[in-house]
Amino acid sequence: MGLALRPETDGDLPFLMQVFASTRADELTLVSWTPDQKRAFLIHQFGAQRHHYRTFYPNAAFDVLERNGSPIGRLYVDERQTRVHILDIALIPDARGGGVGTAILSAIQEYARNRRKGVDIFVERVNPAKSLYDRMGFKVILEEEVYLEMDWTPDGVS
Repeated sequence: MGLALRPETDGDLPFLMQVFASTRADELTLVSWTPDQKRAFLIHQFGAQRHHYRTFYPNAAFDVLERNGSPIGRLYVDERQTRVHILDIALIPDARGGGVGTAILSAIQEYARNRRKGVDIFVERVNPAKSLYDRMGFKVILEEEVYLEMDWTPDGVS
């Protein structure tokens, strides 16, 4: 599929902001804010999320996903002793629904399988990608108000 990962740089911030904003677009249609208010909210939330990830997951890989050399998303992964924890996976709208997510998850699962590790992710209950995680063999192991913790473990690994 021509997919590749590369570490993100400060030069990627406008693109990463665009990806983040696209993941919040549906919920922002539900509020009666002005475009400036929505923009301010997105900038604040993007900065808060970025700060949180870098503070609490200092050893994580923060990568830009490219297809044929063009950025199409982001993948943030924190590898632990027994788990590969997906912090965040997000694609621009044009890259969704065409098998990219399946390819990424398959690659992560293969990577984890080769290291005898499981994979976990937190997903919002209303996230359309939940059906992808279900198809890829992830199971809900914890239900919270907004999020589900989902886990995948390869055969023979506990």
